[in-house]
Amino acid sequence: MLAPGSQVLVKNDWPETRGPCHIRTPHYLRGHRGVVVRQFGAFPNPEDLAFARPAARVPLYHVAFSRQDIWPEGSDRDELLVEIYEHWLEPVGAAS
Repeated sequence: MLAPGSQVLVKNDWPETRGPCHIRTPHYLRGHRGVVVRQFGAFPNPEDLAFARPAARVPLYHVAFSRQDIWPEGSDRDELLVEIYEHWLEPVGAAS
């Protein structure tokens, strides 16, 4: 479980290069750092549900990202807050 305020790294993984898949994490966030804002609870993994596979329950988080890290041309008023499942996140310091 990741606590609010935890710094995380979105895994720089590309499962779509290995075959058919359903991904719920935006590609433009892969490899970027963010901060956990809140946890919503645990839900069946939609990446498995899309293929009618048994789906383990996975924690879902709101993760905030620096707008300048993602879109340098954006406004200072812009905010980027994304829902990301835990299996896509690594605590900063644990990532290689």
